[in-house]
Amino acid sequence: MVPNVVLVTGVSSFLGGHLAARLAANPDIERVLGVDTAPPRRDLQRRMGRTEFVRADIRNPLIARVISDAKVDTVVHAAVSSHTGPGGRAAMKELNVIGTMQLLAACQKSPLVRRMVVKSTTAVYGASPRDPAVFTEAMEPKDLPSSGFAKDAGEIEGYVRGFGRRRPDVEISTLRFTHLIGPRIDADLTRYFALPLVPTVLGYDARMQLLHSEDALAVLEKATTEPRPGVYNVGGDGVLMLSQAIRRAGRVAVPVPRFGVPAASRFFRGARLVDFSPEQMRFLNFGRVVDTTKLREQFGFTPRWTTQQAFDDFVRGRDLQPVIDPERIAALEHGVGDLLARLR
Repeated sequence: MVPNVVLVTGVSSFLGGHLAARLAANPDIERVLGVDTAPPRRDLQRRMGRTEFVRADIRNPLIARVISDAKVDTVVHAAVSSHTGPGGRAAMKELNVIGTMQLLAACQKSPLVRRMVVKSTTAVYGASPRDPAVFTEAMEPKDLPSSGFAKDAGEIEGYVRGFGRRRPDVEISTLRFTHLIGPRIDADLTRYFALPLVPTVLGYDARMQLLHSEDALAVLEKATTEPRPGVYNVGGDGVLMLSQAIRRAGRVAVPVPRFGVPAASRFFRGARLVDFSPEQMRFLNFGRVVDTTKLREQFGFTPRWTTQQAFDDFVRGRDLQPVIDPERIAALEHGVGDLLARLR
């Protein structure tokens, strides 16, 4: 059943704003409300069409009045953020965890709310050398995330499960996204691969599973307009090794001994190039791959882009040029080959 009134949190972000635009283009949806603490950029506002922007903070209990007055029946919580803003880690945690608690409390009070979609992350599985080859939705992390966005996401999912027990009449879809990538995505991972010299951890080559931003929007839209309750891993098919991704982007890998990683992280953070958090460093060490069988068979969605295709689309869209001319590398390899042949 298509919802009548949809409220989307975090509409100033890429996912929230473009999802609101898609929903507003659906004539079967009566109203679309977009909530955030700051208005979206002008170009994004134009894309959002008839979306009604409401400047509100989900950490404030007044969000309950917005939901009640507008007679919202479907809530999409897309405001969960991995970005450390001006307020630092404390502000990020407050927005993610306290904001979710207030939003759930507001939904619990409203008898009209019948569907909730929560944007989560596969970071809830953590990243460690003891991880299984592939995580399913039923698996628990080998090492619980103890800090950062991954810890926030785990707490958020706990609160969402509690809300589901109190309101069994509400259909809840929890979407655990792998890392997003695409020409229009600006995140730590995309900035990382845009560096001319890409630092890696010496002796490690992480397995990466990625999700194209357009696939992320499509699955959010489907979860909003069709009843698909449950927890789902969402990621593109296939895996890229970190070393393969660096080569495909035309970058140069710079292996750093593990003891030198904290210093390298401080340097890149201080230069405002990439903000390496401890959880991101663990991901770049060990990687993470999830099973998406449930997404395809029960949810009914197959990502259009594989991991490799999504990454290549990012490289093309950003027009990343090789740091070293491939023809020079080929000529050097050919010269070395000839030299070795003569030596034999």
